[in-house]
Amino acid sequence: MAWQQQVLEVNKTALSETRFYTHEISQTLEPNEVVLAVDRLAMTSNNISYAVAGDMLDYWGFFPTEAGWGRIPAMGWADVAASAHPDIDVGERVWGFFPYANYHKIQAGHVTASSFKDTGLHRAQHAAVYCQFDKASANPLYDASREGQDSLLRGLFMTSWLVEDFLNENAGFGAELCLITSASSKTSIALAYTVKQRGQMKSIAITSEKNRAFCKSLGCYDEVYSYQQIERLNSGAPAVIVDMAGSAATLTQCHQHFGDNIKYSCLIGATHYQEAGATDNLPGAKPAFFFAPAHVQERSKTLGASVLMTLLGESYAQFRVFCDGWMRVQCAEGQDAVIEAYRFILTGATEPQVGQLVKV
Repeated sequence: MAWQQQVLEVNKTALSETRFYTHEISQTLEPNEVVLAVDRLAMTSNNISYAVAGDMLDYWGFFPTEAGWGRIPAMGWADVAASAHPDIDVGERVWGFFPYANYHKIQAGHVTASSFKDTGLHRAQHAAVYCQFDKASANPLYDASREGQDSLLRGLFMTSWLVEDFLNENAGFGAELCLITSASSKTSIALAYTVKQRGQMKSIAITSEKNRAFCKSLGCYDEVYSYQQIERLNSGAPAVIVDMAGSAATLTQCHQHFGDNIKYSCLIGATHYQEAGATDNLPGAKPAFFFAPAHVQERSKTLGASVLMTLLGESYAQFRVFCDGWMRVQCAEGQDAVIEAYRFILTGATEPQVGQLVKV
């Protein structure tokens, strides 16, 4: 008897082309192997960013497959279906990174009271946070009724919280404004929320015209502009820009409008991946990628890992409540529905107030 693993794969050079790869996982496990029965996973513009940066940031290396195809990482929940590790129990509920699959087999190790890691050779070069599975039973914030929210928000909130913490640790680079592109995306909303909570800079939304009213309704943006209104921004104020869109044209326009008043330019996402392009020799600070695991390591040294996680967790708990007022969670189940949801998000057609989960 074996498990029939079914995994969503996308063509690396044509992201709209998809297939489901089927593979048998033997019930005879090698020492320390664990099979996870994957439940609901988040499918957002964040996951599209993983695919766009798949080669550059080695997201394709998380779950290797045949040449030319990629398995997009996604955050969510699973149960331990079988375990050949003496310290990992069948039935344990865990949260972490998975491919879009029904089953996922790992080589487990580094087991603690609260987590374990995928120690497979292909994961050796990845940051520990990406390889870790957290036990629901050990998480003080775990709430079964909020699992959908956690799949959608927990990982992206961590990124946004760390970005804001990084900016604050650098005194905001002397900026008065925090410009946030793709402002209706959930990662952007999380960043605006943390910037607003700190109160040191104004959070400025830059979004599509159709999402302006939505962004205004959230209350976490001090000002909201469409992409066509960038020239109306106060270019005399020093600013940082956190780019979630990945649009070369938008980033260029912001830099040219503010000139040397762009004090820091942070690249995060690629919700507008079709508009990617060169952004060399722009006025102001040179755009730089933000790598969240590196900041986690740095702040863990200065604060201590437990203090850092406590601060992040307390802020996240408040953010979940904030999201109760505007986010609607829905789930697509089965291969056809999963592919339909993926293509819908890939084209940018999703509504910002919808939190999309999928289950293969």
